[in-house]
Amino acid sequence: MDIKKLIGETTEHDKKQAVEKKKIKNWCKSVSAFANTIGGSLIFGISDNDEIVGVADIKSDSELISQKIKERISPIPAFDLIDEKKLIIVDVAAGKDTPYYYVGDGMTEAYLRVGNESVVENAAELRRLVLRSVNETYDLQSSGYQITDYAFTKLRERYKKVTGKSFVDKDFESYELVDAHGILTNAGALLADECPIRHSRVFCVRWNGVNKSNGKGEAYDSAEYSGSLISLLNESAAFVRRNMRTAWRKLPDSRENMPDYMERGYFDALVNVLIHRDYLELGSEVHVHMFDDFMEIYSPGGMVDGTFIQNLNLEQIPSKRRNPVLADVFARLDYMERNGSGIGKIIDSCEFAVNYTNEKAPIFYSDKSQFRVTLPNLNYSLHETQDVGDFQSLHSKVPKLTKNALEKALEDQIIELMGKKPSVTQIEIAKHVGLSRTKIQSVIKELLGSGRIERIGGKRYGKWDVKA
Repeated sequence: MDIKKLIGETTEHDKKQAVEKKKIKNWCKSVSAFANTIGGSLIFGISDNDEIVGVADIKSDSELISQKIKERISPIPAFDLIDEKKLIIVDVAAGKDTPYYYVGDGMTEAYLRVGNESVVENAAELRRLVLRSVNETYDLQSSGYQITDYAFTKLRERYKKVTGKSFVDKDFESYELVDAHGILTNAGALLADECPIRHSRVFCVRWNGVNKSNGKGEAYDSAEYSGSLISLLNESAAFVRRNMRTAWRKLPDSRENMPDYMERGYFDALVNVLIHRDYLELGSEVHVHMFDDFMEIYSPGGMVDGTFIQNLNLEQIPSKRRNPVLADVFARLDYMERNGSGIGKIIDSCEFAVNYTNEKAPIFYSDKSQFRVTLPNLNYSLHETQDVGDFQSLHSKVPKLTKNALEKALEDQIIELMGKKPSVTQIEIAKHVGLSRTKIQSVIKELLGSGRIERIGGKRYGKWDVKA
């Protein structure tokens, strides 16, 4: 086993210097959290500064750990104890009988692993774990509403347009939108023309300025949408279209359009937040906020597995669907793909824009309770210097944008950071320059290839050596 891979607290790993015999909860809560999420390893014998200090009495401490897990965690999760170079490693499997509670000290609490923390679960999170234990998701649960009370014209119209076939009554049961007794599942209710699930709404605002607190306190346009998820998607996309502008420039034999936002990018972002949002978060809806310089799309609920997207490689995010029934229906309606490539498509659509620069890369952020996509306005620097009324005609005179100068400036900025702090991480660089980690990885790869920098040591403890 490669111990270095286990050092450092992440969603899948936690470390403790010693087995605290008088503070059992301090480490038992990590066992509960791992069992309730995607599993993980609890490592004893590593200090806070990541030094291997070892455990004094491995045999005695291992017996205590095993005993306390069986006494304090209910139900007992599947786990393995491993002795490895003076360390005790407790491998906890993702549980099937969730939730797993810590029982002791006069309390019963279930924990969830979010980022590098084990946090107490709230009522909504406990309900998710109960659903998981019976292999059921929110969208597959019964809504309690009769299908005969609702119409599905939006669903039928889209299905006919995409497949050329009519959406017949038996399809509702085939696609798990209704049960055998004519009761809609939550997925079916969310797709009804007059959706009865009140918190399935989208609020859209076009603000005057670069942020809500810029002193102007005004909105150019605002709207609240309810109804079928298909209506929410199309009406939200229409709101964005009417509140953005498209510049253009003249080419020798044609005209080249330069929109503020690429339609494929914001449309896929809207699809993702509507399909993958956490519908158990009551009192919270999807929001679209447009400012002069960027657009932010917010969705209730973080990543399904509790990870933080800003800490992940965006090119290698596995497809994990919170609402698989909805995802399947939207794939059949040709709104999304089955392979979970939404994030990549959002990034690609922006990068292929003629007015794209590295500073305009989409930004993804998540925590325990939210997921946000930020799309920078591709034309913002041009908007700032031109009169709005003459926007299109003046932009026809703008020369073709090149990336060379901008890429060189970014490379110089990264090298400057590495020179000041040789141990700087890719995540730290991404946060400093305001770009995605994927972009930073690409630039660093170029710098390594050109010999301008060199990596001395491994990923965790290594340093950057600036050559030029």
